[in-house]
Amino acid sequence: MMSHICILFILLFVLEICYFKAAERFNIVDKPNERSSHTRVVLRGGGIIFTIALWLWSVMYGFHYPWMLAGVTLAAGISFIDDIRSLPDSVRLGVQFVSVFLILQDVGFLRAETGELEAGDLLLHICAVLAALIVCVGCVNIYNFMDGINGITGGYSMAMLIPLYLLNGRYGFVEDSLLAVIGMSVLVFCLFNFRKRAKCFAGDVGSIGIALILTFCMARLMLATGDVAWMVLFLVYGADGMMTILHRIQLRENLGQAHRKHAYQLMANELKIPHVIVATIYMVMQLVISLVAIYVIPDSVVAHWCYFVGMVILMGGAYILFMRKFYHLHEEYLASLK
Repeated sequence: MMSHICILFILLFVLEICYFKAAERFNIVDKPNERSSHTRVVLRGGGIIFTIALWLWSVMYGFHYPWMLAGVTLAAGISFIDDIRSLPDSVRLGVQFVSVFLILQDVGFLRAETGELEAGDLLLHICAVLAALIVCVGCVNIYNFMDGINGITGGYSMAMLIPLYLLNGRYGFVEDSLLAVIGMSVLVFCLFNFRKRAKCFAGDVGSIGIALILTFCMARLMLATGDVAWMVLFLVYGADGMMTILHRIQLRENLGQAHRKHAYQLMANELKIPHVIVATIYMVMQLVISLVAIYVIPDSVVAHWCYFVGMVILMGGAYILFMRKFYHLHEEYLASLK
């Protein structure tokens, strides 16, 4: 397997370079505006390498998860079109729901024998499926919202893949080769993005694609263990994303409008902390939280839930304190635009 991984790494590197040539040829770029955290034109869509890696893994190791492959490809394809030419929110969201539904087929969450269920059980099952769809689509969009500075998508994705790989050795919920190959694609992407002057951005094709892959792996983990508290592996992004949404609702803002109100954006823009430092902070925070959950917290559902709830309270409190101290800087920035 190691020789295959090395070959795939080289192949993915070459394919990423080839994409850069195509992006330059067809002007697939990200131009800065008043909402951006960058100041120069950068190639967009470099995260397409995640979906390419998924296809290469499927070809080399077998099409173990055809529904997941179809779902990721569908959402990534629409997202790539959106990167080039903006699509209506309703189209993107509709495709994401269809993609997540396809992915849940390979998770094993959707039961084929629903016809054998009694009316009450069938209703509960339908409600559970709808809840899973909404939660998964929400997580995917939070992942997309958090893709705003150099290194953060690649770094945070690696901070999730490492714990997933470690847990896979314990529970065996997916093939090790899948996590390894996706990890190689993230490393390739980081070579061009996790630095001061990024060569490329992930684009929606990247952030949505990797989010769906990670959501699939986490869903398989939760189903294998019967423990939803493994959401702790997504806690740092989840806390920043959800608290920012609640903050914007409090401010009566249009949630569909671009903004710079995430904690990481304030750190990078108003506090002028280098992008790679901010990305590293998020990456290290998530790794520490996840590794404590794996190696320190007792391996029981109750212990995991106590840890998860405690960390949610801690991260939520930290977000509130941070915003109270520094949000005025963002208000001053908004005032300067008028």
